[in-house]
Amino acid sequence: MPEGGGITSLREAARGCLGCELAGPATQTVFSTGPVTARLALVGEQPGDQEDRAGAPFVGPAGRLLDRALAEVGIDRSDCYVTNAVKHFRFSQDGPRARRIHQTPEAWHVQACRPWLSAELRVLDPVLVVALGATAARALLGPAARVRRDRGRLLARPALAADPAGRTDGWLLVTVHPSSVLRAQDQAGEYAALVEDLRVAAALLSEQAG
Repeated sequence: MPEGGGITSLREAARGCLGCELAGPATQTVFSTGPVTARLALVGEQPGDQEDRAGAPFVGPAGRLLDRALAEVGIDRSDCYVTNAVKHFRFSQDGPRARRIHQTPEAWHVQACRPWLSAELRVLDPVLVVALGATAARALLGPAARVRRDRGRLLARPALAADPAGRTDGWLLVTVHPSSVLRAQDQAGEYAALVEDLRVAAALLSEQAG
């Protein structure tokens, strides 16, 4: 972990991360995209199959759905910093040519990647962080976080590094991961709910800008 470095140095250092066993089978570390001046940071779970191959977060179907939802509330994806709680793809596979099946990261995978996420947000210092899904919410709020209970309302974001003064690091908004919308029976309803959550984010950013 580079001391006092920016996002570029963090990204370069993370390429060689061996903090957990996921680095072995994954194609590469998938770190982040977006400007370091971003006022909004989007934190997902982990890279999927397409992200693992491309080396960038949210480039597959879930990413396209997220882009559409952001556009509906007036947020440009290119203005956002986009990352994941876990930087390597966790999957199962029956053979070298078989399809790679997504597996949810375990708590120790999130813990192993926590220093990267902490460093990213420390450099960015965004106005708002949106946690997309349960893994991201727990990485930012702790194991008691619950998406359905906490979603859609602004929360004080706890400092990722221990702070004896109990200070917080701005605002946090919890919502579902876009991939859960794609899996839902009522996709239209779940998508509309995601958009409504993101409207809260857009309203805060507009208020802060004013």
